[in-house]
Amino acid sequence: MSQQAKMMKQLQQVQAQLAKMQQDLGNLTATGAAGGGAIKVTVNGHQQVTAVEIAEEALEEGAEMLADLVMVACNDALNQSRDAAAQQAQTMQQSLGLPPGLF
Repeated sequence: MSQQAKMMKQLQQVQAQLAKMQQDLGNLTATGAAGGGAIKVTVNGHQQVTAVEIAEEALEEGAEMLADLVMVACNDALNQSRDAAAQQAQTMQQSLGLPPGLF
């Protein structure tokens, strides 16, 4: 097999793995919490918020505190989601024998 044919085959593998990873990210969920679990925010691997839970006692803290807690929970969930996506990309990169830092 020629060098060009090998490269084309590897490129096809990368494309297939990327498509699978995108699909897997849609199924991934991460939940961030704040206020001792009074606020919970769930996001998917595409960085979209899919659920927000606010416990009754969090409503008694006032609008400013509630906004801060929601922001903390969102950031927590998004960080977890990004970390999971980065781990998936690193695993895919290693399985394809690609150099580090490509994704």
